[in-house]
Amino acid sequence: MSNKTEHTSRVASQKTGNVVNLDNILFSCRDILRAARNAGSFFEKRDMMLTLIFLRFIGEKYEDGVARLRQQLVNDGLDPDNEEIIKAFFDDATFTDGTYNLPPEARWSKIINTPAPQLNVALDTALHSIATDSKQLKGCFIEGTFTTRNLGANDIKKLVDEVNKISHKAFGEEKDLIGHVYEYFLKEFAVNATKEEGEFYTPHDVVQLIASMIEPYAGTLYDPACGSGGMFIQSAELVKAKQGDVNRINIYGQEKESATYRLAKMNLALRGLSHNLGETYDSSFTNDLHKGWYFDYIMANPPFNLKGWYNDNLKNDARWADYVTPPESNANYAWILHILSHLKPANGVAGFLLANGALNDSAPLEIRKRLIQNDKVEAIIVLPRELFITTDISVTLWILNQNKKGGECHGKKLRNREHEILFMDLRQWNENPVKDEQKKKVRLLPGQIERAAAIYHTWQSEGTDGAAYEVPELYRSVGISEIESKNWTLTPSKYIEFIDHDLDIDYPAEMSRIQNEMKQIMVAEKQSQKMLEEAFRGIGYNIDEV
Repeated sequence: MSNKTEHTSRVASQKTGNVVNLDNILFSCRDILRAARNAGSFFEKRDMMLTLIFLRFIGEKYEDGVARLRQQLVNDGLDPDNEEIIKAFFDDATFTDGTYNLPPEARWSKIINTPAPQLNVALDTALHSIATDSKQLKGCFIEGTFTTRNLGANDIKKLVDEVNKISHKAFGEEKDLIGHVYEYFLKEFAVNATKEEGEFYTPHDVVQLIASMIEPYAGTLYDPACGSGGMFIQSAELVKAKQGDVNRINIYGQEKESATYRLAKMNLALRGLSHNLGETYDSSFTNDLHKGWYFDYIMANPPFNLKGWYNDNLKNDARWADYVTPPESNANYAWILHILSHLKPANGVAGFLLANGALNDSAPLEIRKRLIQNDKVEAIIVLPRELFITTDISVTLWILNQNKKGGECHGKKLRNREHEILFMDLRQWNENPVKDEQKKKVRLLPGQIERAAAIYHTWQSEGTDGAAYEVPELYRSVGISEIESKNWTLTPSKYIEFIDHDLDIDYPAEMSRIQNEMKQIMVAEKQSQKMLEEAFRGIGYNIDEV
C-alpha cells in the first residue's frame, strides 16, 4: 500500500462515525513528526511522543483525582472552593490510589493552554518540575527533550493538540495505552527493528498466556529483560480480574536499553504500581542489579539468540557454577541460567519465551541435560507463528519450577510431577488473524488461553495420571527416561503423536473432559477438607490451630 493510499484510507476511517480511533491519532502524530524540521531520529521522535503521552496521562489522572477529592469534600459537607479548604486539601494534595500530585506548571490543563511559541519551554519546565518533586517519576523521561529538538511552533502545537485527544476516558483504563503507543511506533518507524536489537514488544495475549500459566497473584515478580513493563501490567490486570489485590505484588526488573527503561518506569508509574527497576539501565548479564535476590515468580521475553552478550568476566560466574558456561555465540541458555539463579529455591516458578532453536541446540546440550536431570523444567509449549510484530517465527514458552513434588498451591492440591515434563504444541492455533496489520499477524483468543492453562493445571493436579495424559497433536506428559532416549531434546514434536488429519478429533469434547476433571478434583478437595475439620472437632481440636 502506498503512503498516499494508506493516508487516504486512514482519513476515511477517522471520519466514519464519531468514534475516535487511537491508531488514527497516532498516524497523524507520525505524519506531523515526519514533516517537521528538527524532529530527529526514530528514537527521538518516539521519545517525544511517549513523553507527551506520559504528560497527558499523568495530567488526566491528576484532574480525575482532584474531581474525586472535590466530590468527597462535598459529601463530607465541606466547600471545595473555600480558600482554607483549598489550602488544606488541594495546594499539596495527597492521593491514596497512586495518583501523583502535580505542580501547576506540570498539569496538562496548563500545557494545553500554552501559546504555541512557548510550548517547547513549557513542556521541559513541566518535566523538570516533575523530576524535582517526585523521586518515583524521576528517570521516566529525559529533561530538555523538547527544547533540544526545538520543533517549530506550529508543529509542536499540532502534536500537542493530537495527543490531547488520547484519554483513558475514551480508550479505557484497563488497556496498556503506553504499551500500545510503543508498539505502534515500533511498527511505523522501526522498519529494521529486530528482536536481537532489543526493540520489541510482547503482545498482550502472549503475556496473558504466561500469567495464566504461572499465576503470579501475590509475592515477588521479576523480569530480567522487562522492556516496556508489559509483563507487569498484564499480570496486575490478571490479579484484578481475579478480585485480587495488586498491592500484594512486589515488582522487580531490569532493562538494558535506556529509552525502554524510561518507558517501563512511565508505564508502571502511571498505573500506580510500586516497582524496583534498579537505579539505571544496564545488562542483566554484566551488571545484575538484583544480584543475590530470589523471587517467587519470573516472567520474561528476553532477546532471541542474542549475540555479543559475553565477556571474560563471566567465565566463572556463579549463575552457571552448577552447570557449564553458556555458549558465547548465543545467550539463550545464559538467560535460562540467569532466570534460574533468581528463583526462590523452595518454590519459585518462571515462565519465559525463547526461540525454538533452544529446544535442541547441540552447543548447550550439557546444560539442557542437567536442567532436565535436576527437575527444573516443568513444561514446554510451542506457540503459533506470526504472534509477534518484528518476527514471524514460532517461539517456545518454557516453564521452570523449583518444586515439582506437589502440595498446596493457589488453593489447589498438586500431585508429584518429578521426572515428568508436559509438552504442548499450539502451532495449529493460527486461525485468528489480526485486522489492519501491514503484515500477517495472529493472536490467541481468551478461550484458547484458558484452554492451554487448563491443560497445564489439570496435568499438575492430584488425580491426574501423568503416564496417560495426552491428546494427539496437542499435548503429552513425558517421563525422563524417554527424554534421555531422545538425547535430551525438548522439541515437542519428538514426543507428541501426530496423526492423519482426516481422522476426527473432538477437541471441544476433550476440553470438556479436562474441565470436568478439574471440577471433580476441586469437589474432592473440599469434601476432604470438610471431613478433616469434622474429625478434628470430634476430638476437641480447632483445625486452624493444628
